[in-house]
Amino acid sequence: MRFKHVLGLLCAASIAVVLAGNASAQDKTVKVGAIFPLSGSAASAGVHAKAAFELAMDIINNAHPEFGNFPLAKNAGLAGLGGAKVEVVFADNQGSPATGQNQALRLITEEKVVALVGAYQSGITLTASAIAEKYGIPFVNGESVAANLTERGFKWFFRVTPVAADFAKLYYDFLKDMKAAGVKTDSVALVHDNTEYGTSVATVVADLFKANGQPIALDIAYAVNATDVQGQVLQLKEKKPDVVIMVAYTSDAILYAKTMQALDYKPPMIIGDDSGYSDPSYAKSVGKISVGMLNRSSWSVGPPGSPTALIAEMYKKKTGDDMDDTTGRQMQGFLVLCDAIDRAGSTDPAKIQAALKATDLKPDQLMMGYKGIKFDDKGQNTLASGMMIQLQDGENYVSVWPKTATTKAPEMPYKGW
Repeated sequence: MRFKHVLGLLCAASIAVVLAGNASAQDKTVKVGAIFPLSGSAASAGVHAKAAFELAMDIINNAHPEFGNFPLAKNAGLAGLGGAKVEVVFADNQGSPATGQNQALRLITEEKVVALVGAYQSGITLTASAIAEKYGIPFVNGESVAANLTERGFKWFFRVTPVAADFAKLYYDFLKDMKAAGVKTDSVALVHDNTEYGTSVATVVADLFKANGQPIALDIAYAVNATDVQGQVLQLKEKKPDVVIMVAYTSDAILYAKTMQALDYKPPMIIGDDSGYSDPSYAKSVGKISVGMLNRSSWSVGPPGSPTALIAEMYKKKTGDDMDDTTGRQMQGFLVLCDAIDRAGSTDPAKIQAALKATDLKPDQLMMGYKGIKFDDKGQNTLASGMMIQLQDGENYVSVWPKTATTKAPEMPYKGW
């Protein structure tokens, strides 16, 4: 009798432990740190990124069978961790590389996050990811395109987005097609800020065009967060390039549009390098005087009922704004990280790192128009790709190139106001 009594107690205890274990797994929260500019001149981009991440948490933490086989949507929480919920701890980098670095340190040492995402501006991604590398914490970037970010020999840094070299080729191939269609594209000017992002992208674009026998005719650098760009616009007006490629964050992009109108300067073709030109506040502020603005992108709403269309609808309902390319790429990076955590079945950084290295997502598993997501030894997604879009009505961009991704034909020349 005594043996049966002890056995009964042990069985009851075992059942209690199992139940407690299941409850703790379901109640467990996985903390991810997100570093974005929530204040300062780039705050609009950071605020939209925060909204996108909150939407992504809803998709991950609650069951959304309407998304079909979209990763992490079918179950409530991370199935690989017993239904654990994802929590994002947001940090404001204030548009400062030093602040971004300090926030990364705080999130790792005080908030005990298992991984980091961010940080919009390439110069801040550079410093924040260096801290993650030092502490052995995975850092997934969805949107920064400076070439050197994946050239540092880092083992904990993973970048999902296409990079400057991909977009430089996109511009060259697009202009080549436009020339074949009778559009004059012989003279190309570059206008860019002096940040890590602006300088890196301009260098990569200039090098690729030169290598293909078309040196950049005019290269104009300016101080970021400018208050006056009349001198730069007057240079363009004097040289009369066929094409102007603009590399600028939101406040500068808006200032350039207003200055071009004030000085009555309309280039035949103007291309924005995403960033400020994808920010919803750009179209709201100067869309009516920027009709015909071209932009590079990887985001497309997709057919009705598709995961991308559902995300666009949910995002619009949440924010009142349309999903844009930068926000979409940021959200995609976060979803890739969460998918890796789920597959790792662990919050151990080394296991998450291993899962990221093994990532092999197909186009139908993505919210962006990439060929897939697979990282090379440097942590760069080798299947990232893009398209050209155009602001044809002053409010909304439509895809115009390549033909396989178009909804409308490109309209030339640049109309402006």
